[in-house]
Amino acid sequence: MTNYRQLTDKEIATLTVFGCSAENWTEVQVAEDFSPTFIQNVHFSGIVFLGTYNKVFELAGGIKKHAGIFNTVLRNCVIENDVFIDKIHNYIANYRIEEGAYIENVNLLLTDGISSFGNGVKVATMIESGGREVAIFDQLSAPLAYMMAFYRHDAALSSQLDKLVAMYALSQESDMGVIGKNVRITNSGSLKNVRVGDFAQLKGVSLLENGTIISNRQAPVIIGSGVQCNDFIIQSGTSVTDSAMISRCFIGQGCLIGKQFSAMDSLFFANCQGLHGEAVSIFAGPYTVTHHKSTLMLTALYSFMNAGSGTNFSNHMYKLGPVHQGITERGVKTSSNSYMMWPAKIGPFTVVLGSQKGNPDIADLPFSYLLENDGESNLLPGINLHSAGTIRDVQKWPKRDLRKDNIKLDPINFDFLSPFTLSKALRGIEILKGLLQNMDETAGFVWYQNCKIKRSSIRKGIDLYEMAVNQFIGEQIVKKINGQKIESQQDVISLLSVGSETGTGDWVDLAGLLAPKSEIDKLLSEIAVGKIELQEIQNKLIALHLAYDDFSWNWAKDILQKQHGKSITEFEIQDIITSIEKWEKAVMSFNDLVLRDCKKEFNSISKTGFGIDGTENDKQLDFEATRGAYEDNSFVKEITNQLNTTIELADKLASKLITFPKF
Repeated sequence: MTNYRQLTDKEIATLTVFGCSAENWTEVQVAEDFSPTFIQNVHFSGIVFLGTYNKVFELAGGIKKHAGIFNTVLRNCVIENDVFIDKIHNYIANYRIEEGAYIENVNLLLTDGISSFGNGVKVATMIESGGREVAIFDQLSAPLAYMMAFYRHDAALSSQLDKLVAMYALSQESDMGVIGKNVRITNSGSLKNVRVGDFAQLKGVSLLENGTIISNRQAPVIIGSGVQCNDFIIQSGTSVTDSAMISRCFIGQGCLIGKQFSAMDSLFFANCQGLHGEAVSIFAGPYTVTHHKSTLMLTALYSFMNAGSGTNFSNHMYKLGPVHQGITERGVKTSSNSYMMWPAKIGPFTVVLGSQKGNPDIADLPFSYLLENDGESNLLPGINLHSAGTIRDVQKWPKRDLRKDNIKLDPINFDFLSPFTLSKALRGIEILKGLLQNMDETAGFVWYQNCKIKRSSIRKGIDLYEMAVNQFIGEQIVKKINGQKIESQQDVISLLSVGSETGTGDWVDLAGLLAPKSEIDKLLSEIAVGKIELQEIQNKLIALHLAYDDFSWNWAKDILQKQHGKSITEFEIQDIITSIEKWEKAVMSFNDLVLRDCKKEFNSISKTGFGIDGTENDKQLDFEATRGAYEDNSFVKEITNQLNTTIELADKLASKLITFPKF
């Protein structure tokens, strides 16, 4: 802790010679070994604490500048050791500037009155006119925000969560702002009531007002030229650049916001990207991506979502104001120039193409294609299960995690097949079977939720959903027994009998966190009666995330027992072998379909435009030189290797199990 003293008469005289002045020199306190050498043209007002300034900053191009304070007005500030401040055109008031900070050519740094620095700001997510407000704070996670936004039917829960955040915001109140250690702020406009974390870089910022920037050495934040933010929280490792305009928003860890993107009353969680377009009142779960100028994200839930160019989500069906919302569950993609009129609910990993105005609710028909044909919505259930593009997306998400912070706020589950998506697939099977059973014998299609489904698509959807369930169940069995010491049927049954009831039944996706609904309900009840605090809520959410594998097995075991109509303890070894064979068959079928989809990227149509001035052979050679050969494609190799590994493992396990005697 720095010990401060009053200036000596000699130091005051030196400062005066260097163009400095003060309302009251006795209110200027300095470190014991303070030197006035690098303090020039500074006016001191109120109580100001100064450190020692010995560091030399080296800038791009080899320019060096000595730490010190130049050409500014300071009021009620603490300027710690080795800080550089120069060319503050207005003044700095009520700020602690921490060690190693570099601030140059800035208009204003001001903390005006008591501020909570964006904590407690209410964001009107989902509905522009209000009703699902989320009170943001600098430790907000996606599943906690989900609880705030979507469980409004539980008045006690909503009231308690609002109370907890209000208490946290109160704890953050101060009449002093903070510029953290080694922060750089250059060529910028005004910062008012803003708290800036360590190692952040603010370059050419236009205006920041009422917000917190969480930044650290591992995951610094970058705020770039022309950016305007008010009533905001920006989390670690995030970049907001290129004249982005942010108002009443939470931006989570590892996000990229820029290229004139504008957002209002929106939540963006881990690894979201918003470029060029516009977002209003959206709940953007992890990996929500929009890159196009003509794309409008409006009043909906998204996660693992990719919006095509010209996509327009519309809530303009209203009579009493902009009150309609949309739900796009994880993994939804839209094609260029798609249009979706809210309200609607789109199931996981569904691709939307064309204009959809029928307000469909197809949440229980996941992995589908929703197409427009002559103004009608056509649904192809399950068809996206074998899309190469979707599988590639699923594989790349973990690789594109930009979070570098040691503490990761959002618990993210990347699984494509999971109890959440497959519970929907099982309900989808029942829906499709019911539609098929009730169809007129001569009918070629049936209507479901304002979507037309062909008879052939119904049958194919059932087959695809059943294959997906079999793949997951078999995969869970193999994970349980592979690598374990098994010498008898009893050993296998013992391994598969472990577990509990937790995880059987419905699952929910809280914006990236997959968990049994029963466990989430327990947590909600604890929160509603005031049993736990904010950090405890986060800890419990992380614990649920870490228990996913155990819960998944419980779900798979329950479905397996229902498929066979008996308990695991009553299984014969052939029952296990049958499940492994179904797994092998499903993997083979899906991978074959995925590889066929990949081959479309290497057909004659894809080669159009190659070998521009040459022969047909030149076209082939140009294509291969640019795009490579099918057999050499890394994704194709990965899928092929996965298939070979599955076949080898399934055959190995089945061969071993079949030798076990019955008991």
